[in-house]
Amino acid sequence: MLLGAAAWKLSGPDASEPGRAPVAAPSNAADLAPEPSPSPTASASPTPRPVDRGELAKAIEKAVKGDARVSVSVSDLTDGTSYTYGASRRFVTASIVKVDILAALLLQAQDRGRALTASEKSLATRMIENSDNAAANALWSAIGGAAGLAKADRRLGLKETTATSVSWGLTSTSARDQVRLLNALVSGGGPLSKRSRRYILGLMSQVDTTQDWGVSAGAAAGDAVALKNGWLPRSTDGGLWVINSIGRIKGDHDYSIAVLSDRNPSMDAGVALVETVTEAVLDGLS
Repeated sequence: MLLGAAAWKLSGPDASEPGRAPVAAPSNAADLAPEPSPSPTASASPTPRPVDRGELAKAIEKAVKGDARVSVSVSDLTDGTSYTYGASRRFVTASIVKVDILAALLLQAQDRGRALTASEKSLATRMIENSDNAAANALWSAIGGAAGLAKADRRLGLKETTATSVSWGLTSTSARDQVRLLNALVSGGGPLSKRSRRYILGLMSQVDTTQDWGVSAGAAAGDAVALKNGWLPRSTDGGLWVINSIGRIKGDHDYSIAVLSDRNPSMDAGVALVETVTEAVLDGLS
């Protein structure tokens, strides 16, 4: 059930993010610990399940209303099954880029052989759990802005994400690249240490209850969820809304999923679209 948006705004250029009425959010950081890197003697990966891509595309298109656009990408780490719709589409990130900013900060700290400072940890908590824009501004400056994010993204394997010095929230990305980022948080073998990956997923598993919407709609009872959402009315689109949601859902399967959308007539309409698409895709894959 969707609840109305509260009437408050966060500061920042073209980056207002109204809150939403509370819903329950699980505290499940321990269940979302990154998987260890596979050993050389590990058994062969399971065979990906067949995917009816035509039926999934029909379900997604049925959910889209008016001029809204949507793209979704999902990867199941349990067996390698994957699906992407709207692969060529690019969207501004709004606040989902805050996960990327934190990953960049942690990579820089790792390179210098140090842990995050108490101040950096406080800013990171506010940025991820509360989607605080002032905290994001501070950490954006700390990583070196757009250049720092771009350098980290190359190391993380992001191929379709472009930062801009205008605003971190106007970074452009694809659903497919956001799944690459999520998989870099979950799987070993990438540039992020296990400790760094665990730290990011832990914060994502404890987002403020007012922000527990989006891809969490696809979780079954007992699943562990880590997510980050972004919401932004675009002045360049006449006030139409960008609504994005990325996250990990770990239960019988281990999904990394990103649903990005724009040109939504309202925040509620965009959230409804993202949640409907999430449910349709995960139902289709299962």
